[in-house]
Amino acid sequence: MKKFIYIILAGAALMFFAGEANAQMGKRYFVGGGWQFNGTIANEYVQTAQGYGAYLEGGYYVTPKFAVGGFASFGTNNKYIPKQTYQLENNAAITTDLDRSIYQVPFGVMTRIRFMRGEFQPYLQNKMGAEYSTQSTYMSTFVNRHDNWGFYMSPELGFTYYPFHKTDVGFQLAAYYSFSTNRNDSFKIKNLNNVGFKLGVAF
Repeated sequence: MKKFIYIILAGAALMFFAGEANAQMGKRYFVGGGWQFNGTIANEYVQTAQGYGAYLEGGYYVTPKFAVGGFASFGTNNKYIPKQTYQLENNAAITTDLDRSIYQVPFGVMTRIRFMRGEFQPYLQNKMGAEYSTQSTYMSTFVNRHDNWGFYMSPELGFTYYPFHKTDVGFQLAAYYSFSTNRNDSFKIKNLNNVGFKLGVAF
């Protein structure tokens, strides 16, 4: 997870310098990165809303309103279950509390349609790609962990705002829904559904 954070920070730094050059090209390139708040839905294993996430994305406007690009993000959702007794095989039982966690790392390609140009730029965005996910149950004596891959897609509605006239530095706010086909029969997870919002810096 730390390595992924370092990659995002390094990418954001590179995109900052790309944004400086972009000012001379009519803002055809765009980059965004920042904090992401994610809530899991339709999922009994972990159904929480928490802000342990970040994102990085960028693209190029092939027309004044239509852009293509790429993205990567990560998010973690955790759920604590107080101590109780669980029945195991062979008439055995264990009494313990649990910590459940879902870690998600989607990445891929995206398209964006912006409805206006200028300081305020509302947009509609769609992302498609792959998602790597880890689902873990932490008990007092051991950890039950499963890793899997799935297909990922996410529609998003948001805007970027550029209040500084002499630079391409602005702010980004968006709401999204995401779906992935990651499956874990051991934890009765058929797929992963999320809703959330993100707040970041745009170049």
